[in-house]
Amino acid sequence: MSEPVRINKYLADQHYCSRREADRLIASGNVFLNNKPAKLGDRVGDEDTVRVNGRDRGQKSTSRVYLLMNKPAGISLNKKVEHNIYDLVDLKQAFFPVGEMSTRDEGLLILTNDSFFSKRLSLPKYTLDQEFVVEVDKPIPRGDIIKLQNGIQLKDGMTKPTKARQLDPRRFAIILSESKQDLIRRMCMALGYEVETLMRSRILTLKMISTYPVGNWRPLMESEIDELKKAAGITVQETHAKQKPWTANKKKKLARNRQAGK
Repeated sequence: MSEPVRINKYLADQHYCSRREADRLIASGNVFLNNKPAKLGDRVGDEDTVRVNGRDRGQKSTSRVYLLMNKPAGISLNKKVEHNIYDLVDLKQAFFPVGEMSTRDEGLLILTNDSFFSKRLSLPKYTLDQEFVVEVDKPIPRGDIIKLQNGIQLKDGMTKPTKARQLDPRRFAIILSESKQDLIRRMCMALGYEVETLMRSRILTLKMISTYPVGNWRPLMESEIDELKKAAGITVQETHAKQKPWTANKKKKLARNRQAGK
């Protein structure tokens, strides 16, 4: 029998939510341990049952991880530096971010261990619409918002026409389908502005909402994963074919080695 663990860690290990979000769910009475309302600090063992919002949360057999995080500013995607996203997600399985995101930026970030899924989402052909909320160092007039909409000439070429709208004198929202590094900051710099804060508020139909505290994460729902795969042109056949590519390739290699007498 394995050692009992705190219920917030148990829910995190099940890829249901972060420990902090688990504490919130427990405090709000949405978590039940052995059919009784769970309490902060309860421990879960092998024989216990845990339910959240009426659904069982047992051990999962899937090896695929698909998460949505509200990344804080100042947190790196690089595992080798201090203050990185891996410090915030308590999982036994390995994972990595989809696409790029600057350490100084914040907002929605997809995490997975599905390399095929990640590569498809990162291809220019399948880059998803993303919306950002940007605050600059001084008021930005309507004329410059129109320039952002029409495209900005940068050293590496003209940016694509897009949608942008003003939120207040120094803040605007902009939608991009390009994934070039620091593109928004370079666009603003070309117009004479310095970006003070930049938050990704939407990825396709995944939107930032008030129940996503900074640093928290949650598993993507099956419908959300399916929608992302559809947008990336991933078919059902490809999904099944890529489930265990390493195992299949390894078997073929071993068979070749046996035939060659190695």
